[in-house]
Amino acid sequence: MPVKVALDELLREMGMTSKELCELVGITEANMSILRSGKARAIRFETLAKICYYLNCEPGDLLKYERDEGDSIEKND
Repeated sequence: MPVKVALDELLREMGMTSKELCELVGITEANMSILRSGKARAIRFETLAKICYYLNCEPGDLLKYERDEGDSIEKND
């Protein structure tokens, strides 16, 4: 997946634990773990907005697109 989640880096910069962010945002530690690992297939805008609010960041700080020559995106017709 060419979209990478930079949540661990942002948490370190803020001196916050994942558990603390879970409590603030209102999501489970299991869901936060899925997001942090990059295995999430989706994120609600409301959750994204809360994460950005508490980490004082922009969505682009959290989600990075890293194109790889081996990646392909299937076109939906």
